[in-house]
Amino acid sequence: MPNSNVPVITIDGPTASGKGTVASRIADRLGFHLLDSGALYRLTALQALRGALPLSDEAGIAKLAQQLPARFRDDVIYLADEDVSHAIRAEEVGNMASKIAALPGVRRALFDLQLGFRQAPGLVADGRDMGTVIFPTAKLKVFLTASAEARAQRRYKQLIDKGFSANMNDLLADLRARDERDTGRAVAPLVAAADAHILDTSAMGVDQAVEQVLTWYTHK
Repeated sequence: MPNSNVPVITIDGPTASGKGTVASRIADRLGFHLLDSGALYRLTALQALRGALPLSDEAGIAKLAQQLPARFRDDVIYLADEDVSHAIRAEEVGNMASKIAALPGVRRALFDLQLGFRQAPGLVADGRDMGTVIFPTAKLKVFLTASAEARAQRRYKQLIDKGFSANMNDLLADLRARDERDTGRAVAPLVAAADAHILDTSAMGVDQAVEQVLTWYTHK
């Protein structure tokens, strides 16, 4: 069983707020395990797309999530023995992930899987409901945010750097649509926990964000 005494830092926020990069660097600095919860939804989405499962088949997608052969090792994301680190970052997969994340059956299927990442010496968990639903007793909760425009710029650079084509206007519209879905869904909507520290990274570099979170953690 996961150890409830193991310290957890949760970093929640909207798409392209920088939470994944910040979480990864903090985990490295502290020697903690890392949970990229968004990757679990993207892996499920990739499986659903490959199996041509429609969004209306909630039970079928939930079954995929429940049996997800996911592994994280040395910054590589595996689906069984296949390195899908690149494949899950495609826009089609991201859009599908955002939609299936609104399905209660899928969220239930991934709940226990996420709890299992809480192992000594500690865990940094990034996502959209880490501090509100998955780890409500976390030692430190952070909610990273940034303007839609700043996030679109980051997403554009990320996609271009990875070799994907991208259109700024389309990305901005997509981010706003995802924000609306994430904040408006009935189950585990994207919202800052009541006891979370809010960190706006619109005009802040990754290093600054990391140092701020570490300062909050060491003063807890």
